[in-house]
Amino acid sequence: MPKIEQLELKAHRAQLEEDVNDLVEKYRAIFGWDVPGVDEALSERLILAAIRQALDGREKKLPGTRSPP
Repeated sequence: MPKIEQLELKAHRAQLEEDVNDLVEKYRAIFGWDVPGVDEALSERLILAAIRQALDGREKKLPGTRSPP
């Protein structure tokens, strides 16, 4: 039987995905304003990598999370 946290996440997964897409679009727009002729595919990959890095950093701060050796 799924835990309540899993059920809540399932209920909000579409909104979470939409929020992530909005975040990527926000920063892609900023790249476009700051850098004329920007490579949109490259900027999106860089933004996604930065988001992953930020998520990893946040996850490491959770109680009970161990850093890899």
